[in-house]
Amino acid sequence: MVGGGQLARMTHEAGIPLGIRFKLLSDTPQDSAAQVVSDVVIGDYRDLDTLRAFAQGCDVVTFDHEHVPAEHLRALEADGVVIRPGVEALLHAQDKGVMRERLRTAGVPCPRHRIVADPEDVARFADEGDGFPVVLKTVRGGYDGKGVWVVRGAAEAAEPFRAGVPVLAEEMVDFARELAANVVRSPHGQAVAYPVVESIQVNGVCDTVIAPAPGLSEELSGQAQEMALKIAAELGVVGHLAVELFETRDGRLLVNELAMRPHNSGHWTQDGAVTSQFANHVRAVLDLPLGDPRPRAGWTVMTNVLGGDFPDMYGAYLHCMARDPALKIHMYGKDVKPGRKVGHVNTYGDDLADVRERGRHAADYLRGTITE
Repeated sequence: MVGGGQLARMTHEAGIPLGIRFKLLSDTPQDSAAQVVSDVVIGDYRDLDTLRAFAQGCDVVTFDHEHVPAEHLRALEADGVVIRPGVEALLHAQDKGVMRERLRTAGVPCPRHRIVADPEDVARFADEGDGFPVVLKTVRGGYDGKGVWVVRGAAEAAEPFRAGVPVLAEEMVDFARELAANVVRSPHGQAVAYPVVESIQVNGVCDTVIAPAPGLSEELSGQAQEMALKIAAELGVVGHLAVELFETRDGRLLVNELAMRPHNSGHWTQDGAVTSQFANHVRAVLDLPLGDPRPRAGWTVMTNVLGGDFPDMYGAYLHCMARDPALKIHMYGKDVKPGRKVGHVNTYGDDLADVRERGRHAADYLRGTITE
């Protein structure tokens, strides 16, 4: 796996029961996955020679992020390295402009959008629709709210162009909430779909995921799953695909983002589904039969633990575990920094209000926001 973050850490964990030998390309020995994987190569994923040396002896190469240069992945494929997902699929998670155009031609509903050249072009884009505000995104490199701006006039639109990459303008969608449809697809086309979840963002960062999405009709849930399965098949995705969606106030679904790897909106599956997103990603990239995606409980809630001003979160284990013996804590081994994702907790049960409260309390106590 290329990338040493928490997604690689949890994917490695899912492969252990299957006896999968796991090799990791990590930026530093301190990265989340590098702390627990035995076979670690320290190197720069942007260097082709490093990637070629790393890939030697691997049956398949997969990723915990989308940032490996496409030209390097093409070179590896030309060398005969098996890459899953392949570069032609992964490109749609790397470049938002490419993704939007491909989804448009496939008939998948998206916000109104186009590539813009400068602030004056942003103003023209706004005039073509309902005016300002509009959303600007750098086509590459953004995540957790980075690389995304909401601008209310041409005078605010200069900053995105300083990044030196194309800028995508999108309409400001009047959405009721954000949803995510997670699916997994194998090389021979077997695919499974997890329940559609609600994803609650705070300051551009995922805070809480509720599975299944409360109050979502069977019709819209089915549409979201079918849309995600269609995208996976159209793009030839192998592995896990997360399709982040807007549910509009008039009852439509629009695609916001794609991720071709395990995803924060699927972390609930570790404890809340028969087969986790990580286990199914491993199965898919190795072309093994996929596991059952059905939920184990009526409700599962994933709550992210963000770093705060209280670095000794482990001292909070006594309280959290004693208060809620059913609580599942997943920490990433990261240094605590304010606002940084350092772990998550999963809670589950039949009473949604209770499940949410338990998750919120544990996450806040681990962060040090509350002390009782």
